[in-house]
Amino acid sequence: MKKVITYGTFDLLHYGHVNLLRRAKELGDYLIVALSTDEFNWNEKQKKCYFSYEKRKQLLEAIRYVDLVIPEESWEQKVSDVQEFKVDTFVIGDDWKGKFDFLKDYCEVVYLPRTPEISTTQIKESLKDRKEQ
Repeated sequence: MKKVITYGTFDLLHYGHVNLLRRAKELGDYLIVALSTDEFNWNEKQKKCYFSYEKRKQLLEAIRYVDLVIPEESWEQKVSDVQEFKVDTFVIGDDWKGKFDFLKDYCEVVYLPRTPEISTTQIKESLKDRKEQ
């Protein structure tokens, strides 16, 4: 069984997220999603999520491509996750290209193209603009 892992916040889940998860699952048999916790998002990324970790986890678990959701609590956990879950392939959006090449010592690393016309940031900005009108 080939295991794939990806990481993300997955706030305001949209079709770009689903595209990424579908393409990640196509690279293996079992997809693990490491979902950034609320604390990690705030303390390390300075991101405030619209939905709580538990709600985001519930949404991801409802997607047929996702087999397991685990918490992402630190930047450093990636190597231990790959080892603990016996991951074959690490997948992330190509906006991170080169940032996780250190994982090549442990598994294959794939940077997938993002869905260009959609992002959570774009949705939040659009909603903010509508509110201000």
